[in-house]
Amino acid sequence: MSVALNILLYGLNYAPEPVGIGKYSGELARWLAARGHSVRVITAPPYFPAWHIAAGHHNRFSLELREGVRVRRCPLWVPRQPSGLKRLLHLASFAFSSLGPLLLQRRSRPDVVITVAPAFFCASAALWLGRLCGSRTLTWLHIQDFELDAAFELGLLKGRLLRSLAETWERRTLRSFDRVSSISTAMVQKLGTKGVVPSRSLLLPNWVDLDAICPQLGSARQENSYRREFGITPDQIVLLYSGSMNKKQGLEMLAEVIQRLSAQPNLVWLLAGEGPTKEELIHATAGLPQVRHLPLQPAERMDDWLNAADIHLLPQKAGAADLVLPSKLLGILASGRPLVASSPEGSELSLLAGNAGRCVPPGDAAAFADALHELIESAELRAQCGELARQLATSHFSKDAVLQRFEQQLFALHG
Repeated sequence: MSVALNILLYGLNYAPEPVGIGKYSGELARWLAARGHSVRVITAPPYFPAWHIAAGHHNRFSLELREGVRVRRCPLWVPRQPSGLKRLLHLASFAFSSLGPLLLQRRSRPDVVITVAPAFFCASAALWLGRLCGSRTLTWLHIQDFELDAAFELGLLKGRLLRSLAETWERRTLRSFDRVSSISTAMVQKLGTKGVVPSRSLLLPNWVDLDAICPQLGSARQENSYRREFGITPDQIVLLYSGSMNKKQGLEMLAEVIQRLSAQPNLVWLLAGEGPTKEELIHATAGLPQVRHLPLQPAERMDDWLNAADIHLLPQKAGAADLVLPSKLLGILASGRPLVASSPEGSELSLLAGNAGRCVPPGDAAAFADALHELIESAELRAQCGELARQLATSHFSKDAVLQRFEQQLFALHG
């Protein structure tokens, strides 16, 4: 690498958040810093997915150095039960508190300002900083999910007039960035419907470390630490959900699926995560001895955790289809285990899940249970789908390959 860039990463979520956007933003910044780039981050204290400030952190302004990256944290309001209005206030609180630290970055004149959405409220401030710094500073918006669309589709925000105003503002903002990227082909195509010309849009998928997560086979499978800790025998089938527990996951359907399959004694359901709907799921599955509710598992045990499953579970509400591509999918694929997902036919999730397992319509508990039953009954089918899952991860989502392409795009944009 002949040139080192001065990069500012601006977004709500960052490491050490263990899942979702914070995980990927943290890995991106560390990777760029390790490549010799100067990387600064403006973000909030870690709070996701539990929706409270993580232990060891404080909700105030702070500066820290994390693995070669200078991280400025700005306080925000974190609601315990995030509804539509509360989410807006939550996002606005970070946009307000981070505005001053962001504008102070004019002194360092970054080569590229990368803004990560959600936290679309931050996008206008990032554009403002770019203009203050002059034409040498370029602006890049990376969309992990279309937060405004998802909020209206899931009923978190309502009203035709409000949606019209929000979409007008969104289109104007998107067209102002030098580059806009997103994590799936369908989401990049959606950028075109929002006024982003193809020459400014780019596919930047999430990634997975294929060395950190590998399929466990043979004796390694029998020695899996989670299966040993929980006393899971070789003839028992583990069905595993892991990740955030919010409205867009549709976990109320998962509770019905568990009830439908409760007569099968050889099933073990491991449900790990944090979020506003976790208590509802615990209540809905109360009294079922096959179900274990767990917190999010530590990153250093993720290989064993994902490999503890015989089948992974990936429910999702219809309103979130093609507005988000669940980040947990890539770890599932890398583990070489089959999955059952819910997503409309033709969505990117349905195409991936259809090869690596089964995909059924959102909200259809009977179809989800039937798909699980098919995989439960056939070890051969599970093995075939698991092999295809690993192949998909290797072909499309290798961490170094994805991030090297991203770095090349940064050079091309700056050059």
